[in-house]
Amino acid sequence: MTLDLTGITSKAAIHQLFKEQLGFEEWYGPSWDAFWDSVVAIVEMPPVLTLTNWDEFARCCPRDIQILQQVIEDYAVEMHPKQIMLG
Repeated sequence: MTLDLTGITSKAAIHQLFKEQLGFEEWYGPSWDAFWDSVVAIVEMPPVLTLTNWDEFARCCPRDIQILQQVIEDYAVEMHPKQIMLG
């Protein structure tokens, strides 16, 4: 599965995209802890989730891209062979 991050310039926007496209629960809020809980225990994730066109998000939200990169690394360990990747 591929999610295009074109036009995503805020933490709230990326979390809304995740909620809509990955089928997160209605209560899901814009936090990395909620994202982690959702991808490892609540929704059935695809074998590979590729996030494309993420550079604009990285420029606008440098701290959040760092957190996302750490989440991606942790997910690779915790959920192997499933993976999330920046493409």
